[in-house]
Amino acid sequence: MIRVLVNGMGVIGKRVALAVKKQDDMELVGISDAAFTGPIRTLLSERGELYGTKLYCSAPQFCDSMKEQGIVEGLLENFLKSGGVDVVVDASPKGIDAKNKEMYKKYGVRAIFQGGASAGIADVSFNSYTNYDEARGKQFVRVVSCNTTSLARTIGSLHKKYGVERAFVTLIRRATDPPKVKIGPINAIVPDLKVPSHHGPDLKTVLHGVDVFTMAVKVPETLTHIHVVEATLKKEITTEELLKTFNEHSRINVFSAGHGFGSNAEIIEAMRDLGRPRYDMPEVAVWKELTHAEGNKVYWMHAVHSESIVIPENIDAIRAMFELASQNESIEKTNKAMGIMKLNL
Repeated sequence: MIRVLVNGMGVIGKRVALAVKKQDDMELVGISDAAFTGPIRTLLSERGELYGTKLYCSAPQFCDSMKEQGIVEGLLENFLKSGGVDVVVDASPKGIDAKNKEMYKKYGVRAIFQGGASAGIADVSFNSYTNYDEARGKQFVRVVSCNTTSLARTIGSLHKKYGVERAFVTLIRRATDPPKVKIGPINAIVPDLKVPSHHGPDLKTVLHGVDVFTMAVKVPETLTHIHVVEATLKKEITTEELLKTFNEHSRINVFSAGHGFGSNAEIIEAMRDLGRPRYDMPEVAVWKELTHAEGNKVYWMHAVHSESIVIPENIDAIRAMFELASQNESIEKTNKAMGIMKLNL
């Protein structure tokens, strides 16, 4: 059993913690944060998903305040020093994660960082499908961002089967996570003024040999990101073959507007109706009607639920780092434990 601690209990951290609890080869030995927040209080309550999990203070200057508000086991650094943790999934804010890395190095603890961190924070960037084996035995691994994860799945599946020469992606990004009231909503469409946006270079860290160019805009909604993709393959295929490739991928679901899923809101409503916790959708959602092939040119549009898409990748990264399973074995175990499946709606 790999002993896992999750540091940072925001939208990603709390989901990773729950996912770890669902695995049969991992143990959640604790969570940590710099504040005893409302969400943490809820999660640790008697009816909460993480009830009984030990809470540690991630920085000494905040420990007194956390102790005054609720039960805290002690300082995270002391727990790491004790040897009670094999790997930390660090979901703390950008900048803080880099400082935390020094603490992990000091005590010889492995760590997984999230896509908001620069690629240089880790020995390797990671995606379950494109470069699983590169994470084997590594001390520090970075799971790429939600947008990059979705592109690694869609473009990666085509590259593996047909070869992708070049791809151009327009990212229509949601403004923020739903609970982040200090950031949004915005009354504007805000272009990313960096060309290319960081998503293309990030994808190249896990999908090697593909020329990807990205541009992005931010819009005033919080449900999902939307990607509009044009790719040039190394051979000609049909629209049916394109759809078949997506349907064969275990973390991609194809939705049809003709079946009542003509928007991201309707797809997210399906997640609610299926009873998924927090209406999470760790799969990429591709629209059937917006999937098209002309010779070696292919086009599609997909939706990305950024709060949950990277969660299974974090679990697979743990197995890769500790060499617990092969790529296919880990993906299958993670999918089964988390209820990731072909929905066939």
